[in-house]
Formats: sequence, structure tokens, C-alpha cells
Amino acid sequence: MNIKEVARLAKVSTATVSRTINGSDKVTPETAERVRKAIETLKFYPNTNARALGSGRSSLYGLIISDITNPFFPELVKSFEDIAVQYGQEVLIANTNYDPHRMEVCVSRMLQRKVDGVAIMTSEIAEHLIDEFNSRKIPLAFLDNATPQKGISNILVDYAAGIDAAVDHLISLGHKTIGFIAGPMSLASARIRKRAFINALKRNNLKLDLQFVEQGNHRTDGGHEAMSRLLDHKAHPTAVIASNDMTAIGAMGAVFERGLHIPQDISIVGFDDIELSAFTQPALTTVRLSRQEIAKLAFRALYNTYQTGATKGAEYTIQPTLVIRKSTGPKPAGKH
Repeated sequence: MNIKEVARLAKVSTATVSRTINGSDKVTPETAERVRKAIETLKFYPNTNARALGSGRSSLYGLIISDITNPFFPELVKSFEDIAVQYGQEVLIANTNYDPHRMEVCVSRMLQRKVDGVAIMTSEIAEHLIDEFNSRKIPLAFLDNATPQKGISNILVDYAAGIDAAVDHLISLGHKTIGFIAGPMSLASARIRKRAFINALKRNNLKLDLQFVEQGNHRTDGGHEAMSRLLDHKAHPTAVIASNDMTAIGAMGAVFERGLHIPQDISIVGFDDIELSAFTQPALTTVRLSRQEIAKLAFRALYNTYQTGATKGAEYTIQPTLVIRKSTGPKPAGKH
């Protein structure tokens, strides 16, 4: 099977087939769809290595994430890949597991494969690795961890708005003693969420009790251990906000182990709104951070920068929203 047969079936020139395969914006959507159907019908598999050599483009985009075991990231990967496929592009996925050495390996793989752009959905990348991409004119898109500049775009998340909404919700239910389980302080997003929580308490003239601020690891075991420490206090908070949903789910387990009930004895709020959150018992109230929107904006930033040769990256803002479910309720009677 060859490119001429695809062109004949799609009733286009071989040049149009090549442009479609390479993701050129010179092909109309209708024509591109006809070419893709012909490729699928004939089961034609382009030689991507030859294509990269011939065009200078790999039609391959990198996606670097922190923790593949956290459902937030597989959901993000799926959304990013769905969009890439629509544009006739491929995705190379790398998982760092929060390990700087693994990040070095991930970057090396991206450079070796000559990717056309990289979405870096983690915050532990070293400056010299960013310079490696810049020196090769490979555009980058970060999740809330960069300033837009030449070849670099940023997806800015208004974490403070999400945390504020969670605190306001708990206050409306009568809660005044609110705890917080932070994520790893090595992560910029975790630091921002913790700072936003502290500022929200101050804004509402609520006392910040540092013994009710614990640190987790953005995983269920860390949330379980942090909540256990909070419950060890004679007077524990009547509500707890967790830095992410995995932490909140671990915290819920610790609450049940103590023979307490959610939300009758203590309310729990998460952050991210992973799919599992709607199916916990009780269903988790959480701050929704849309993976679909993050993926769409990250891919658009990379694709547009690469296709147009734009010198400066873009910045997009995402507004989280509170999703109220059954894990939050009125402050227990007799509690402060």
C-alpha cells in the first residue's frame, strides 16, 4: 500500500495526502477527513521516521506528567491525546514520579524523538532542561509554572478562587474550625493551594490554628496519615480541605476508622474532581479542575506556536469551580 493509492481513493493529489499526514493547515477540514478515511480504509501506515526526515517535523508532541497512579493525570493524558489525534498528531507520554533523575530521562527521550512541542504538566523541571528545549526551538506549555516568553506558554490556574469557594461553602454551613491537608511543598501548585487556604481564613476573620494544617503527599496514604494526625488532637477541626482528591479519599478512610461519620462528624472537601470522587461513600465535595480544558489549551498553545512560528508563547487562565456533593454538611451541634 502506498501514498498514491490513498490519493486515488480520496480523489486528491499525493501532495495533499502528505500535507494531511503532516498536519498542515493548508488542507481544508473536509479534505483532511476524506484523506483520513482513505488511509483507514486502505490501512495505510505512513513511515513516521521518513516523514520527519523529509519535512523536518515529527508530528509528535510530548506530554510529561508527575504521577501516572493519580487519576488526575490519566484523565489529562486521554484528553490531550484525543485532541492530538483530531489534528493528526501523535503523543509521547513520560511519567516522572516526582523524581529529578527521571525528569532528565524524560527530557532526553523527547529530544531524541525530535518532538514538535512538549506539555510539561509538572513543576519539578530544572532550568537547564528548559534551556535544552529552547536551544532546539521546541515550544513548551506549562501548567501554572512559567511566565510566557519566547517559545513558552503557560496554563494559569486560579487555585485561590477554588480554595476560596471551598472555604466559603464550609463557612456557609457554620464551620469555623477548618483544617487543611497540603501537598508536597516541592510542588508549586501545592504551595499555592496552602497559601490560598491561609489567606481565605484571614479574609473571613477565622483563626489559623497551625496544628490543624498537616502535610500529605498528594496520594491516599499521605491523606490517611495526615488526617489521622489531625484526629489525634482532642479538639479536631469540624471540616478539612485537602490539596487534592487522592488526599481527601485517604482522609475519608482515616475518619471511618475512628468510628466517625462524614459529614455528620466532620466535612471533607477535595480538589481536582477526578472521576472517582463522584463514587466515594459519601460522594466527595470537591473543586473541579477541568483536565479537558487544560489539555485543550496546552495542545493549542504548542500547535499554534509550532505551526505559526510565533516568537512569544501565550497564557490562558482556567477557573476552578466547586462541585457540592454529600461529604460536606452543617457543623456538628455543640462544636466550635
